Amino acid sequence: MTNLILEYELSIRLTAFFTIFAAMALWEVASPCRKRRFKRSQRWVGNIGIVILNSLLLRLLFPAAALGMASYTAVNGWGLLHAIDLPFWLDILIAVLLMDMVIYLQHVMVHAVPVLWRLHRVHHADPDYDLTTGARFHPIEIIISMLIKITTIAALGPPIVAVVIFEVVLNGMAMFNHGNVRLPMPLDRVLRWVIVTPDMHRVHHSVEPNETNSNFGFNLSLWDRLMGTYRQQPRLGQQGMEIGISSLRDPKMTNRLTGMLWIPFLQDKDVYSINRRPWKSDHEPGDAQP
Repeated sequence: MTNLILEYELSIRLTAFFTIFAAMALWEVASPCRKRRFKRSQRWVGNIGIVILNSLLLRLLFPAAALGMASYTAVNGWGLLHAIDLPFWLDILIAVLLMDMVIYLQHVMVHAVPVLWRLHRVHHADPDYDLTTGARFHPIEIIISMLIKITTIAALGPPIVAVVIFEVVLNGMAMFNHGNVRLPMPLDRVLRWVIVTPDMHRVHHSVEPNETNSNFGFNLSLWDRLMGTYRQQPRLGQQGMEIGISSLRDPKMTNRLTGMLWIPFLQDKDVYSINRRPWKSDHEPGDAQP
């Protein structure tokens, strides 16, 4: 099974990506949550362009990537999971959970460290919010993220199948929870006890700093609830909230590939402490827990 996964890993990931992308794009057309500020053609060229650039860069710098490290740890018996004797299914479950926790912690880190926030602003500077936002990251941040992922795999020693599952789920969930789609409120309320829903993660893309610094999870909502970073709704509601970064509103910078690549090097007008609370009260209606 492992050899089969190694042989068809790229096909598995690409099939999952394009299937989910098509499904989410159709869902956004059929049932959008918010009115767009810009046409897709004005944003998707830049957003998809940076995805292609990042994919080529990762293939060039990390030919084997995360799966290669997982294969190496399996052959050499590296990592925590190789040191303890657990059922294979439990190894997979633990590996997926711990890798998801690392993604959560990494996300908090890029908001907390000013130099990393400069890079991460590319993701948040998107003036609209749709499935392409989920893959819009500066190339330098992508490289840092891959180094963290490889280090995590080396320390953990997860099964190869767990890495493939995690990569496919992470990519799919990034498109899902960045989707400009409407979920019935009762369904959203139930789902977000387990996974990060579009309404939950959209709060994270608010221009308001204390909303931006909440709901960091990509897959499981568990980490935000455990770490105290969960926020149910934006202060002005899903329709009233403003998306993006207040100091980055020029479409030439936010919508074009060349502008996105330059964002980290702009004069930094919006570095803020991750604990900044600009409002008078921390007990706004949006803070209520379901």
